[in-house]
Amino acid sequence: MHVSDGLLSGAVITAGFVGTAILTAATLRKMELEEIPKISVATSVFFVASLIHIPVGPSSVHLLLNGLVGIILGWRAFPAILLGIILQAILFGHGGVTVIGVNSVMLGGGALVAFGIWQLRHKFSFSKNEVIFGGLAGASATIASGLILSAALITTGEEFTVTAGIVLAYHIPVMIIEGLVAGACVGFLLKTKPEVLSGFRYSSHHPSINKSAATSDSSKD
Repeated sequence: MHVSDGLLSGAVITAGFVGTAILTAATLRKMELEEIPKISVATSVFFVASLIHIPVGPSSVHLLLNGLVGIILGWRAFPAILLGIILQAILFGHGGVTVIGVNSVMLGGGALVAFGIWQLRHKFSFSKNEVIFGGLAGASATIASGLILSAALITTGEEFTVTAGIVLAYHIPVMIIEGLVAGACVGFLLKTKPEVLSGFRYSSHHPSINKSAATSDSSKD
């Protein structure tokens, strides 16, 4: 999901770059060198996923995975997606250079929404709440990105109002798929490498992890 060059007004394009600059500065604060490998891997996943297109009639669809990036990186998801969008625009012409700001706010903003939804899991203790909130986060990222895209089109001109509605409707099936994929990925990571997930906390739901953590702590004494 990318907006193409020449479609949006100058005011919307400018707002996109301003928003991107503000969000990048805010989400890069106090970043440590140890975070860079994790950010690089998540950026690669986002970059590759958007290159795999599935033909649907005269058009095509592809996974966004910005919700999953938000679940894994938290606030760092925005600069990671910004980097992915820049590479896509320069290497493959996806969207274009002038709309890098708008596309970053659209997809990176969706990732930040996903992170916010993902953080709500701490308020609940029912079974598999991480998987459920992972799915909700993935779906929320897609619909949030769709809303931002629709707003950008409507702001450009009234003639895009119908198009904006159609674009938002197209995001509904993608939202469902993204939610299922994100939930499944969270479930897999919880079993294999839970520390990859943003804000993960050890709990009684993961006794094997607690045991290994305790063993590690005792070995330091």
